[in-house]
Amino acid sequence: MEISLAAEEIARIGGFSITNTLILAWIAMGILIFFGVASTHKLTPVPGRIQNFFELVVEQSYNFVKGIIGSDKDTERVYPFIITFFIFILLSNWLGLIPGVGTIGMAGQGAHHFLPFLRAPASDLNTTLAFAVISVSITNIFGIAAIGFSKHFSKFISFKSPLAFFLGILEGIAEVAKIISFSFRLFGNVFAGEVLLIVIAALIPYIAPIPFLGLEIFVGFIQALVFSMLTLIFIKVAITEH
Repeated sequence: MEISLAAEEIARIGGFSITNTLILAWIAMGILIFFGVASTHKLTPVPGRIQNFFELVVEQSYNFVKGIIGSDKDTERVYPFIITFFIFILLSNWLGLIPGVGTIGMAGQGAHHFLPFLRAPASDLNTTLAFAVISVSITNIFGIAAIGFSKHFSKFISFKSPLAFFLGILEGIAEVAKIISFSFRLFGNVFAGEVLLIVIAALIPYIAPIPFLGLEIFVGFIQALVFSMLTLIFIKVAITEH
């Protein structure tokens, strides 16, 4: 069976291509919207078990973000983005491990080409690149909002001295490097895990893939945590006036 590096097109609406990774991303979005609405429906002053659980998760994660960012004012702005990154990447990674994802599909073009209906969103470099661009963009937006446009971009363009100008160039290169690092780190880990499970399942089906499946569950969590934590740290640096 041929393993495709790029996401496969399932359908096309006009000039818009619908790929198997995009479909699973939509499913992840639908699940998050459903639980978001359900968790905030009919909130009571005295929480029940479900409401108490969600409040505990939000409180602990909020305190964790606050411990890095510092003030409540900045945390309230940053927290929704960080927790959304973490939950969406985690859920999409774990959905990609469900039996049938990546293995149920149809024959594609070519004798050995298989077209799965669903694939993990992060196994598509376009998806991880979009995550990285959003992460770096909101980092700079928060930096501008916190310390001002001129002070923030003086990190990148400064004519105070030759050294400051050279350091500004390095800072600009670092911003581009963040996008490349973010996108390829997440893509590489998820795609490699997907290929590993497919190869192991083809060689020794049923029992052998189980330990690797447990490993990929852990890797999916770690990758979501690393992406969110790095974004959080970069935001902290951006909103701090040096």
